Amino acid sequence: YRDYPISLYQIQTKYRDEARPRAGLLRGREFVMKDSYSFDLDDAGLQASYDAHRGAYQRIFNRLGLDYRIAFAVSGAMGGSASEEFLAPAEHGEDTFVQCSNCDYTANTEAVEIRTPAPQDPSGQPASEVLDTPDTTTIETLVKALNERGVTAADTLKNVVLKTREPGGKWELLIVGVPGDREVDMKRLAGQLEPVEVEVADPDLIKTVPGLVPGYIGPQRLAEWQVRYLVDPTVVPGSSWVTGANESDKHAANVVRGRDFEPVGEIGAVEIRDGDRCGRCGGELSIARGIEIGHVFQLGKKYADAFSLDAQGPEGEPIRITMGSYGIGVSRAVAAV
Repeated sequence: YRDYPISLYQIQTKYRDEARPRAGLLRGREFVMKDSYSFDLDDAGLQASYDAHRGAYQRIFNRLGLDYRIAFAVSGAMGGSASEEFLAPAEHGEDTFVQCSNCDYTANTEAVEIRTPAPQDPSGQPASEVLDTPDTTTIETLVKALNERGVTAADTLKNVVLKTREPGGKWELLIVGVPGDREVDMKRLAGQLEPVEVEVADPDLIKTVPGLVPGYIGPQRLAEWQVRYLVDPTVVPGSSWVTGANESDKHAANVVRGRDFEPVGEIGAVEIRDGDRCGRCGGELSIARGIEIGHVFQLGKKYADAFSLDAQGPEGEPIRITMGSYGIGVSRAVAAV
């Protein structure tokens, strides 16, 4: 325990088995990387090591004269409790991030939190009703068919059928609900679900649940069919929707979260748009592109638990250490300069 904290670093040429280069030299198979790892006895020590690396990165990029942003990011396959990216704004950067016009909030689009409507009281909503909606397998055709009701795409609940697979596991169905005027951001979903794989479900897997009718899927019976159902946070408790009735050529109106269905959880799934509101202050968000030049992670005990990494305590007792991981893409920083 007297030897801690410990930080180890390396600067070396690294390789990855990319199918093809992407974003030019920003994501090639061969690149120069600076990595470091911190080892501490407790969470307070981890925070101190994290702050020290974060501050060192700021001094490095300041001395290089780089314009950069520090953005909240998802930990992804690395795991851990905290993650931040250093991004150099660039029109042709490989990364997308958002900035708030009112506060200093900056986040990768995979990690951004946008302001959502206030929850509603489900008991105040009218009863649901089934509507005849022949040949309306898309949001566009559904809105056109219900034009006389004043239904817009934003009033509909789109249920996207996906499949997920744990490492070494088998594919399982996942349905994600989003407002009908928004698209699902598969990269954003993948970033939050890693190391779990996620793809659009194929027809054969959908057929394993006989009640699922493509184009007319609603959330009302998914729990009964044991299909995992998540919603974007914009689908707030008590909100009312027009969605599939789980019958061919039929949709249901006034389908209410908390009364007619309840998801097993929430996940940020919608594509972020210019003008979305900041989850912190309500200011307007704008989308920009950048080059990821650095990334810092608080790994916690994820790898220490996996490898039984213990320090010897004052009385000889084992102390499970905490870890951090910190990287600068040297090649990327050169490109950014």
